Amino acid sequence: MKLSQSVTYAIHAVLRLAENDESSPVSCGKLAEQGKMPERFLLQILRDLAKQGLLNSTRGGSGGFTLGRQPEQITLLEVIEAVEGPLNAGLALKNRFPAGVGERLHGALERITETTRQQLRAVKLTDLMLHAQDRSPPESGLPSASHR
Repeated sequence: MKLSQSVTYAIHAVLRLAENDESSPVSCGKLAEQGKMPERFLLQILRDLAKQGLLNSTRGGSGGFTLGRQPEQITLLEVIEAVEGPLNAGLALKNRFPAGVGERLHGALERITETTRQQLRAVKLTDLMLHAQDRSPPESGLPSASHR
């Protein structure tokens, strides 16, 4: 599975916010600087995350972004879908395949997609955070930081 640059920036930003010890909002500029990301591009991504309730946005001079929920309540699937839209099985022109092949292929892709969705849903931000070194591996099979 390949993640787009937008999703990579989104994951980076939410992890920075999750690891932020202060409860005050973090500006887009600061997140962009810390992650070496283009600020204007990141701002749109942060807005998408806020629209989905993953982030809170505060306007003003001391404004910025905070997590909308606790890190253990935010899944990798939610972050990906907030930026890219629903993860679904797509098969362009399935009617171009011989009789029945397109439907079987589409069915197989749907099953694979649902398995992927379940695995991404099982990975929480806390599973990815730097300070999670003393945690046991999550159910998804992703090793904790201490096993990497």
